Amino acid sequence: MSVLDALWEDRDVRFDVSSQQMKTRAGEVLIDCLDSIEDTKGNNGDRGRLLVTNLRIIWHSLALPRVNLSVGYNCMINITTRTANSKLRGQTEALYILTKCNNTRFEFIFTNVVPGSPRLFTSVIAVHRAYETSKMYRDFKLRSALIQNKQLRLLPQEQVYDKINGVWNLSSDQGNLGTFFVTNVRIVWHANMNDSFNVSIPYLQIRSIKIRDSKFGLALVIESSQQSGGYVLGFKIDPVEKLQESVKEINSLHKVYSVSPIFGVDYEMEEKPQPLEDLTVEQVQDDVEIESDEHTDAFVVSSPLNYYYFFQPDYLVSTVFGTK
Repeated sequence: MSVLDALWEDRDVRFDVSSQQMKTRAGEVLIDCLDSIEDTKGNNGDRGRLLVTNLRIIWHSLALPRVNLSVGYNCMINITTRTANSKLRGQTEALYILTKCNNTRFEFIFTNVVPGSPRLFTSVIAVHRAYETSKMYRDFKLRSALIQNKQLRLLPQEQVYDKINGVWNLSSDQGNLGTFFVTNVRIVWHANMNDSFNVSIPYLQIRSIKIRDSKFGLALVIESSQQSGGYVLGFKIDPVEKLQESVKEINSLHKVYSVSPIFGVDYEMEEKPQPLEDLTVEQVQDDVEIESDEHTDAFVVSSPLNYYYFFQPDYLVSTVFGTK
């Protein structure tokens, strides 16, 4: 199973999640923590805490931590600021977030109970923008602006581990000769005769890396995650010793990435918040009485693809599809 198949934090909207689901997953970091935030639409009059990570925002009630919600950035389709009617603040400026998840739309309204603080707006908007501008770390891409002067255009946290010349992309009967890059976050191939004919496959999207036989001989076969369409791509690397060495290296880097994924959302606050685990407590049963105290330390694709690379045991073919 790929890392993406298990990832839900940035691509789902969930209500009243368990304390375990509120904890950060591997690669997820807490960027900001805002106290005294009201979920004005769903829990008007209830003071809560808003946590901003590199994958989602989490709001929970300070009085009842089991009353909470998790909203992934991939679900957000619009973020604006408008006037709302808060029981704790009255008429005041609030953050409106429109989301779409599984063909269902949700609207969330958050109000900062403490007057004069713009952090609610700046943190959420800025981190969401950082998420939107770092999709190359997470999305399967075809025919993108990947190459400049025959060199891979590196992402901010990216390092090249291997560059292999003379690699055939087996997506057509005759194949296409190109260059293969292996980095710490993805695999990139581009045609030597046309830099714009290329593919970028993040480790986040990779389901398996194997050596299989084809009509061209032994080939490196990469299967993408189900969420990206379950695509299969074949590459011919000679000699066989180099093919085996490359597969071993890619599998090793994929395992390292799976343990500590790099999602590419780079944003830091001047003041470091506490770890999310320190802001989370185990949920209690309904028959336990909880005192309300504002000082209580309580506590989800890819761009549309134009080409589909399909692998069969004895050959590889390419079929042109329309936009999904």
